[in-house]
Amino acid sequence: MEYYIWNNEMETMPYEKIRELQGERLKACVSRMYGQVPYYTEKMQAAGISPEDIRSIDDLPHLPFTDKEDMRGNYPYGTFAVPMEDIVRIHSSSGTTGKQKVVGYTKNDIDIWSECCCRALAATGMTRKDILHVAYGYGLFTGGLGLHYGAEKMGATAIPVSSGNTKRQIQILIDFKPTALACTPSYALHLADEMAAQGIGPDDLHLKMGIFGAEPWSIEMKKQIEAKLGLRAFDIYGLSETMGPGVSISCEAGELLHIQSDHFIAEVVDPDTGSPLPEGELGELVFSSVTKEGTPLLRYNTHDLTRLFYEPCACGRTTVRMDKVTGRADDMLIIRGVNVFPTQIESILLNYGEVEPHYMIYVDRVSNLDRMEVQIEMTQAFFSDSIKEIETIERRLNADIQSVLGISAKITLVEPRRIPRSEGKAKRVIDRRTY
Repeated sequence: MEYYIWNNEMETMPYEKIRELQGERLKACVSRMYGQVPYYTEKMQAAGISPEDIRSIDDLPHLPFTDKEDMRGNYPYGTFAVPMEDIVRIHSSSGTTGKQKVVGYTKNDIDIWSECCCRALAATGMTRKDILHVAYGYGLFTGGLGLHYGAEKMGATAIPVSSGNTKRQIQILIDFKPTALACTPSYALHLADEMAAQGIGPDDLHLKMGIFGAEPWSIEMKKQIEAKLGLRAFDIYGLSETMGPGVSISCEAGELLHIQSDHFIAEVVDPDTGSPLPEGELGELVFSSVTKEGTPLLRYNTHDLTRLFYEPCACGRTTVRMDKVTGRADDMLIIRGVNVFPTQIESILLNYGEVEPHYMIYVDRVSNLDRMEVQIEMTQAFFSDSIKEIETIERRLNADIQSVLGISAKITLVEPRRIPRSEGKAKRVIDRRTY
């Protein structure tokens, strides 16, 4: 099978050539930042490092890490590496706690972002003949505009629907006949549920591919989305701090996500020591956005958990690939000494045909003991079954969670549409413990 690749030169470059290019761009980025970005200059000086010490990609581990606290501590413009007159766009994180993480873009940054998103869309099989329905938010959040510009660069048609107004979204999906959908996976399921309630099925749509990201989601949820919307689902990854969506994406040949390695140098490090981990080992994802001019970041720890792989893909791309993000190290729940990620619970419950992929996890502390409750929506058909059958499924789910996680949980099956829906990133956990 022949796969569509947007930029053959950069996406199929031999890996050693990629490393050489990364080394050159790393050196240039360090030189641009040193003396121009005070907080990072101070970090390098404290580590006893000067730009002359960075001669190749092998010197990357000598550089200090950056993280979200650096960005918040230098709010709003302290991370910018160019004068404000060179900044043509400002975006910020969608975080709800603390100060926002502000990022600036030069005209060249916007061009690179468009290129990365264009490559990402091509990896799904999209061409200029396709119509992309963008249901990510437009505004300070980077989701909508990135993919919009990527589609336009490709020559495809972009429909800037933005988020919200589900009734209108469905009308557009039917009337405008888009062939590709971009939104969060949780909102894709919400759209599918609303359409099903109106008697609208996959055959009434023209969708071929879906580009879903901005929140962790399981392979089981991917299968549900594909079945309910009649499309092929692809996992896109990005974060405002490094650029936005388009940093990496899965392709037609497999589930691993291709990183745009000529622009983003990826590492996986041990969460406890910060030491780089070898290929295939799980750790925290660290990015250096070496071509970014407005807000370049070196060794930015995303705290997302993944693995890296360096072998070329069957699609022909030679770029570094990352595993599907299983969650964030700083979003991990510790319950009775056990590490728990929401996606682990999601993978279990989605194996049951009696429940929907809508759930909430509540964590409390009662008499100095942690208690976890998982509320899960029943399907409409199962909701009408007997109390005894419902209790049986609750016991089975609890047994499966205990088997996989090693801890028990109270399972509560609730009526359909009880769990709040989100038009952006889904909130899955409410931790009510006091420490």
